[in-house]
Amino acid sequence: MSSFRPGRLVGILVGTVVILGFGVYGPATLLGPLPPVTAFTVTPAATATAPTPPVLPANGASAITVLAATTSDASGTTSTRAEGSQPSAPIAVAGTAEALPLASIAKVVTALVVLDAKPIVAGESGPIVTLTAADFQSYLDYDKAGARSVAVFADEQWAELELLQALLLGSSNNHADTVARWAFGSVDAYVVAANAWLSDNGLTGTSVVDATGLHDASAGTATDLAHLAGLAATDPIVSSMLASPATALANRRGVQNTTSYLPEEGITGVSRSYTDAAGVCFLFTATVSDGASSFTFSGAFIGEPTYDALTADLTALMASARAGVGPLPVLAAGDAYATFESAWGDEASAVVGVSRTRYAWQATTPEAATVELKDFATARTGANVGQVRLTVAGEKLSAALKLDQGIADPGPGWRLLHPIVMITALLDQ
Repeated sequence: MSSFRPGRLVGILVGTVVILGFGVYGPATLLGPLPPVTAFTVTPAATATAPTPPVLPANGASAITVLAATTSDASGTTSTRAEGSQPSAPIAVAGTAEALPLASIAKVVTALVVLDAKPIVAGESGPIVTLTAADFQSYLDYDKAGARSVAVFADEQWAELELLQALLLGSSNNHADTVARWAFGSVDAYVVAANAWLSDNGLTGTSVVDATGLHDASAGTATDLAHLAGLAATDPIVSSMLASPATALANRRGVQNTTSYLPEEGITGVSRSYTDAAGVCFLFTATVSDGASSFTFSGAFIGEPTYDALTADLTALMASARAGVGPLPVLAAGDAYATFESAWGDEASAVVGVSRTRYAWQATTPEAATVELKDFATARTGANVGQVRLTVAGEKLSAALKLDQGIADPGPGWRLLHPIVMITALLDQ
C-alpha cells in the first residue's frame, strides 16, 4: 500500500511547469517576431545652393512664376517639367497684391477666350470673317481718340488668325471689339464669357469689363497675370504668332509688332502697353540656359511709371535670373534622413539612393523635408525603408530611402537571453 508523499507531488508540479515553460518560452523567443528598430530622423548637411531672390521692382505690382524647365543629367537623360493649367505658387512677387488696371493685357485675355470658343487648327488660319459696318465704325472711333488701331473697312474679309495678329501684335483696340462681337455676338456677352474663363483658369483676382483694357475697371493681380503670360505662351496659336510676327495682314495691311522688348536679354514679350491709369504694363516670358539645360519663367510687370523704368527693372531681373538659375543638388545620394538602432545594438541609416538634381531658380530657402519610414526589425543592405519628400523652387520632389547597411537577426543566443523583449514583441504583434 503506497503512502502519499507531498514532496513528490511538488516535484511533479515543478517539473510540469518547467516543461510547459520551456514549451512556450522556447518557441516565443526562438521563433517569435523581433522588436522593430528604433528610428530617429536627422537633417543632412545642406546641399542646396544659397537662395538668390529675383530682383523685382517696388513700383506697381510684379510677379514671376515657373513656366518650364528642361534638365539634362550626366547620363544624357533629359526631363522637362511644365506648369499646369491652374496657377502654381509664384517664384516671387513684389509691390501691391491688389488688382491694378491691366491696359492691353486685357487683349491677351480676349485672344485666349476667343480661341477657346473658336479654336484654330495649328498650321491653319481659321474661318473667314466678313467685317461689318460696326467694325469699321470701331476703327474710326478709336483712330479719332488716338487709341491704337489697325485700319479696316466694311465687307473686308479677314481670317480669324489675321484678326488675332492685329489684336495681339498690333494691340488693335478695334480688332479686340471685332473678335469679341464675332465670337460671342456682342462685347457684353464676351465680357460674361471672359470672366467665366478667368475663374475657370484660377485667375480669381482678375476681371474685365471690356475687350480692350482701356477701361480702368479691367484689372488684375500680378500673380494672376504672370500665370496668364504662361497660358498665352503655351497656347500653340499665340506662341506661333509671337515667334513669327506677321508683317502684313489682310490686303497687305502692315502691322507694327508691339510685343517685342529686350529680346537680347532672353525675354519674349506677350503684351506691352500704357494707359494713364495703368502705367506701363508688360507681360512676358524669359529663358535662362547653360546650353544643356534651360529654365523658362513667365512674368508680369504692371504699373511701371515709364519705359525707362521698365527697361531698368527687366535688366535687373534678368541679371538676378542668370545668377540664381542653375543645377540644384536637391537630394544627394548618400544623404541620411534617418538613423536606426536595433534592440541588439545594430545601427544603420536611411540614405537617398539616387541623386535628384534640378535646373531651377532657388529663390528661397527650401522647406524642411518630410520623411516617411517603414516599420521593420531586420532588412538587408539597400532595402527600401522609406521616402523623403520636399519642395524646391516650387516643385514637389521625392526619393526612396535605402538602408546603408543591413540589420540582421541577432541569433538564438540573444533571443533566449532577452525573454521580456521577445515576449513583448510577440504581444505587440
